[in-house]
Amino acid sequence: MKKIQLIRYITAVACLGMMLTSCKKDFLEKKPLTEFREEDVWKDAGLVQAFVNDLYVQMRPGFNEVMLASMSDESRFIHDYNTSRVVQGNVTPDDFGALGDFSRWEGHYKAIRNCNMFLEKVDSVPFTDENQRTRMKGEVHFMRAWYYHMLVKYFGGVPLITKTFKVKGDEAEILQIKRATYEQCVQFIVAECETATRLLPRSYDAIAHKDRVTKGAAMALKSRVLLYAASDQFNLGVRSPLMGYMDAGGQQARFILAMQAAKAIIDSNYYQLYHPTDSAAENYSRVFLDKDNAELIFVKKYDKALLGTSHDIYNGPNGYHNWGGNVPLENFVEGYQMKDGTPFSRANPEQAAHPYNNRDPRFYATVLYDGAKWKQRPKDGIEADPIGVIQTGKYESARPGQDSVWGLDTRNSPIENWNGTFSGYYLRKFMDINLDAQFFRGDQSWIFFRYAEVLLNYAEACIWSGNEGEGIKALNAVRTRAGMPAIQASGAALKALYKYERRYELAFEEHRFFDARRWKQDAYSAFSGDAQGIEVLGSQIKGHPFIYRVISIQSRKCEEQDLLLPIPASEIRKNANLEQQVTYR
Repeated sequence: MKKIQLIRYITAVACLGMMLTSCKKDFLEKKPLTEFREEDVWKDAGLVQAFVNDLYVQMRPGFNEVMLASMSDESRFIHDYNTSRVVQGNVTPDDFGALGDFSRWEGHYKAIRNCNMFLEKVDSVPFTDENQRTRMKGEVHFMRAWYYHMLVKYFGGVPLITKTFKVKGDEAEILQIKRATYEQCVQFIVAECETATRLLPRSYDAIAHKDRVTKGAAMALKSRVLLYAASDQFNLGVRSPLMGYMDAGGQQARFILAMQAAKAIIDSNYYQLYHPTDSAAENYSRVFLDKDNAELIFVKKYDKALLGTSHDIYNGPNGYHNWGGNVPLENFVEGYQMKDGTPFSRANPEQAAHPYNNRDPRFYATVLYDGAKWKQRPKDGIEADPIGVIQTGKYESARPGQDSVWGLDTRNSPIENWNGTFSGYYLRKFMDINLDAQFFRGDQSWIFFRYAEVLLNYAEACIWSGNEGEGIKALNAVRTRAGMPAIQASGAALKALYKYERRYELAFEEHRFFDARRWKQDAYSAFSGDAQGIEVLGSQIKGHPFIYRVISIQSRKCEEQDLLLPIPASEIRKNANLEQQVTYR
């Protein structure tokens, strides 16, 4: 008899708080947790709920030591962990560098197998409430779509496996499966989203369960997938049907489908942009901190009692005994517009002398820069900095005869010097200013989908399909919430402004890595050349000027073969029918 390991599944129940009351109180006493036979699982609704919960657990959030942003032009991970292989174009079929933990070919297929198993078995489960069976089916159809969309984002067309295989007898069949075309994969994911939308509720009782998938989550995934499918990377100059559509003439029709998918969410009137205060920067910060706010569609929640998220300690300044982590690049910072909507320019003497004044309010909610007010220092730093101001520069001392003083948040910090920033910046976004990250973990939610992304998806699909008026309305809704002036433009200028808005509204939310690639030509310029930082030469003497010098901190490269990952060599060795990407042959 085949046995199934349920320790992880039972843990999932506790973490998500989703165990149903139909589960008998004494079911844990029936057998040791490691001795449940697989067929026993499908006889107990509580165990089936745990099985489904585990699909949530396996979803990789963005709160990780290495963020995907550090393999784009948003940031650099100071401890490397093989991120340099990615940004310098050294990924191979045998070594994905840091992307191996993101693309997860084998891990995603394990989750897909569990989805397939559930859908094969669920009709035999003795539920006392048929609504429970229906809702779980919706969740699992969403999850199967989610895991396939993760694979397709990294690899293009992949094998579409929709059934489980026996341990014995099916080896030959599973080792002969070919990659489906990109188009077939998109069609499958969209169909799964549509099925999930029909089966899932709009919400769950009086409590805002934003950590469980709903109709809105399924619709948002469909919107994202269709927008990606309409983009240039998968339509223009495609060299194989495994890597995109060969009929570029259908691109406009695909943008219209993406537009309709996003519009369906907007027309539901169920979500809205969050703006609880009169401060644009605070509103933007609170989108990521306030629980279950109206902008959130689907999130992964954290509980401090169950450890919580380590985002703050992973990425906070070393002068607070945090680990530095994923530090924003000057390339990213310099791109922020001025508050009036004009570009920042170092050729402007006033802007060059005071580069952090009067910028897009989202800048102050996203980046910690030299001179930014932050939180109280730990005990060993209060004497040197009683106010709590970020120090990433080298400063002329106010004491006669004393050498220049290094800031507390530099790689020459007197507090800690091994984990300081290379770029002169630290990440502010998602951070809880009231948390002492040296000793405690946070409970911020990681957002998989929020309404601002839906509006931007709609704006892009409208603009690229020729309906600029509708696109501008959606674009300005996001932009004005951020405290920026509304725009009026057309053609190439409008597309450029849209790309700006998407880049900075969704910064560090795992969009930029894919956005620049799917826009194709943007990847070659954005992800190549020097990753830059800022050198700050300041003074403790009032009235003495600060000097800001742009420096190179890492060379980078992106070419056509880097737009998609190669199929893992280990998988091709197992299955000769898995066709490698054209660029890696």
